[in-house]
Amino acid sequence: MRILTLLFAAVSAWASDWEIVSARRIWDQPKHAAFGDLIRWKERWYAVLQEGQGHAPSKGKPDDGVLRVLSSTDGDVWTSQALIAEAGVDLRDPHLSVTAKNELMIIAGGSYYPNGEYKTRQGRSFFSKDGRTWSAPNPVMEDGHWLWRVTWHRGEAWGVSKYGSPSAELASNPRKIRLVKSADGRSFQSVTELAVPGGDETAVRFLPGGRMMALTRRTWDDGNLAWIGTASPPYKEWNWSPSGYFIGGPNLLPLPNGVIAAGGRNYEGGDRAKPFTSIGEISGGKFVPRLRLPSGGDSSYPGFVWHDNLLWILYYSSHEGKTSLYLAKVRLERK
Repeated sequence: MRILTLLFAAVSAWASDWEIVSARRIWDQPKHAAFGDLIRWKERWYAVLQEGQGHAPSKGKPDDGVLRVLSSTDGDVWTSQALIAEAGVDLRDPHLSVTAKNELMIIAGGSYYPNGEYKTRQGRSFFSKDGRTWSAPNPVMEDGHWLWRVTWHRGEAWGVSKYGSPSAELASNPRKIRLVKSADGRSFQSVTELAVPGGDETAVRFLPGGRMMALTRRTWDDGNLAWIGTASPPYKEWNWSPSGYFIGGPNLLPLPNGVIAAGGRNYEGGDRAKPFTSIGEISGGKFVPRLRLPSGGDSSYPGFVWHDNLLWILYYSSHEGKTSLYLAKVRLERK
C-alpha cells in the first residue's frame, strides 16, 4: 500500500471566499457521539448519529452502537426524539433521506461483532412518519453488503453498496462497490458494478439535467485518493477521475448557485494521526478545499443541507476532548 502523498496544503494557502458564520457543539451526552447526518423535513431540523463507547468495537470489548434521532425547530436547541437499537448488532454511519411517500428514512450499517471480533454485516433501513416512532430494522442487500447512503430522485432511492475486503492484499475477496436503486427503500436491485479499485464509502447526488455524480473514498492504491465519477441515464457507463485528495466519510451536495459542495476527513501534512474535517467544492473533476471546520482528532462525516442561503453542516469531532456532534453554518461565494 502506498503512503498518502497528495493531501491538503496549509490552511493559510486555501481559498478564503467561504466564511464560517457559526460552529457549535449540539450533542455530547454519550461517551462517543459520531457518524451523523442532517436533514430538514416538515419545517423542522432532524439529525441522526451513532452513540457508543468508541470509534468501533475491538477484540474483547463488544460495543453495539445505537442510533439517536434529534430534532430542532431553530438549529440551536436540540432534543432527543428516538433511540434505535438492535440486540447484538453494531448500528453505525446512519444517513437521512425523505422517501417518495414523504417518510423520514434512515439507512445505516449493521455489523456483527461477537466478543468484539468482526464477523459480518448487512445494511439496515428504518422509516418514520413523525421522527419519533420508527419501524423495525429492514435488512438491506445481501449479507456482507453495506449500503452507505441513498439519494431519492424521481421516486427512486439510489446509492452505492460496498462489499468485500478493504485490504489490497486479500485478493480472494477484494473490495468492490455496486450502484443500486429502490422504489421503496426496502428492496434494492443492482444497476452496475463501479470500476473503482478499492472503492469504499460513496455518496451520489443528481445534477441538473439528470446526470449523477459520485464521490468515492478509496482504501488502497494510488495514494488512497478519492475518486469523482459522473454518469448519464441509465447510469451504467461512468467516467472517473482522481479528486486529488484523500476524503474519508465523503459527502457532496449540488447547490442552487452552481457550486457542488463536498467534504470529509483529511489529514494535516499527510499525518494520519492528525485528522480534521474540511469542506470545499468539486470543480473541473477535482476537489478544491475551501475551509477547515473547527475539528481535530476523531472527526468527519459531514451532513449537508442548503437553507436560507447558508450551507448547514453537521459533523463530529473530538478537538474539545470528548467526541461530540457539531453544527456549522457556512456562507460561500464563488469567485
